Amino acid sequence: MAAHPTASNLGRLSEIAQVAVRHGFGYLLARHHLGDLIPGRRKLRLDESVVSERGRHLRAMLEELGPTFVKFGQLLSMRPDVLPPDVISELRALQDDVKPFAFSEVRRVIQEDFDQSLERLFLEFDEQPVAAASIGQVHRAVLPNGHVVAVKVQRPGAPEQIESDLSLLYQAARILKERVRALDFVDVRAVVDEFARSIRRELDYHQEGRNADMLRRQFASDSHVRVPRIYWTYTRPRVLTLEFLEGTQLADLDDELSSDERRTLANRVAKTWMEMIFKHGAFHGDPHPANILVLSNVDEIGLVDFGIVGRLSDEDMGRLTRLFIDAAVENVDALPQRLYELGVRCPPAREQEFALELRESYYRYHGASLAEIDPMQVIREVFTMIYSLNLRLPTRFLLLDKALATLAAVGVELTPDFNVFEIAKPYARDLVRRRFSPERVVRRAHRDGVELVRIGRELPDILHGVLTQTREGRLEIGFVHKGLEEAVHQVSVAFNRLVIAFIVMGGLLGSSLIGIFAHTGPKALGVNVISVGGFVLSGVLGLWLLWGVIRSGRL
Repeated sequence: MAAHPTASNLGRLSEIAQVAVRHGFGYLLARHHLGDLIPGRRKLRLDESVVSERGRHLRAMLEELGPTFVKFGQLLSMRPDVLPPDVISELRALQDDVKPFAFSEVRRVIQEDFDQSLERLFLEFDEQPVAAASIGQVHRAVLPNGHVVAVKVQRPGAPEQIESDLSLLYQAARILKERVRALDFVDVRAVVDEFARSIRRELDYHQEGRNADMLRRQFASDSHVRVPRIYWTYTRPRVLTLEFLEGTQLADLDDELSSDERRTLANRVAKTWMEMIFKHGAFHGDPHPANILVLSNVDEIGLVDFGIVGRLSDEDMGRLTRLFIDAAVENVDALPQRLYELGVRCPPAREQEFALELRESYYRYHGASLAEIDPMQVIREVFTMIYSLNLRLPTRFLLLDKALATLAAVGVELTPDFNVFEIAKPYARDLVRRRFSPERVVRRAHRDGVELVRIGRELPDILHGVLTQTREGRLEIGFVHKGLEEAVHQVSVAFNRLVIAFIVMGGLLGSSLIGIFAHTGPKALGVNVISVGGFVLSGVLGLWLLWGVIRSGRL
């Protein structure tokens, strides 16, 4: 990305600022000195209704700005360490709602990618899409062998538009980092980096196909869950062809289902994700109602849209297991360390506050049965704690947080007394049992033993090398400081000001002495010209020093 904004970026940034003002966020621009982005520099006022309903207004603003910003809002809905809970809950409702592109463009993309006409590839191809999103749209088609398929075609120009919007987001991130001190606790550039990686993965239809194949293998023997087969012969970088699942989206279910049927459906959806998370360590990352189909009955579901898949490593599962065990045996003091091992970071100055909040949260629910706990309330409390303490969350767990929160919301929507924790309990218990099974313990001991033997064999060579370098005077120790740049800058500024102050003082003193003792030479107003010049120069330097101190806010 260029270091300086292009003219087109500045124009688009100005447009975004005007949209923000239209949705009531002008007061934020004024508070953080961003008013120069708005043509005309009109007066920006505080609207209390916007502050109280900021999440709803932010969602409406992102929807107006377009598909890339909607997806960015969806990413932010997974970041309780960046946004407060009330905004998070609103952004979770963001969905792609874009007009489908013309069928002529669909035909052109397919012919370009396959170098064949659409008619030669498919016996039938519906012109009207069954679904449309910001990156692509899905059409129903029939292959020459008679198989009914869903063909996902990428929107023409999508990669170029996304790269343009990413460039704009990077420029906005730079401006926010420079001007908005309230966001110092957030690495804004890293948030945009994360979004860029995510949306670029969604552009890769081959990756989406591999994700679907992996989940299909996981549920190959499960009659309750269907994952569509990928037809790789009919798949290209911009075209993904997969089995067509006949069913009803969870979002389109009518009210005719009985309470028992709705409870069965909620349990089936939750169990599917619990198996993915706890058994396989790889899970569908976007379980919103449009991506879940109800097939022949409420106990059989189908999954679609595999652009986002989360993964947990074996080490992650081991750390989660230790966290579960410490929570189960009431070892509350170990919970901060367990969370640290999982990648949760707390500002050093607030570690004691973090430990206290954890302890209070733990004992608030200690002794209560899972049936007595409201999962949505727990999730809200956790998000509030994360935001209020400025905790840093590991990126690989953000998708898991979102999936669990979405599952809980979907379950409650289907049946109000749904409790995702009750569903998760046996899966978590089974995870602990598997992690400490005799076979796994023996396998882990063997692996660790092999590693220790390797280290033992290498240790003499390593020690010999260190001792040799020490004896020959070639041992070097590198020192790298982190986080001292600001302190070094402040010391440098203070030293420079001190030097200028000495120059001013010397100039004033020297000019005074010249004025007193110099009786010859040109004079102005009865004072030696050199003395006058010294007073003027010292005065200018003194005023410049005073202005710099006032601007720094450290007067």
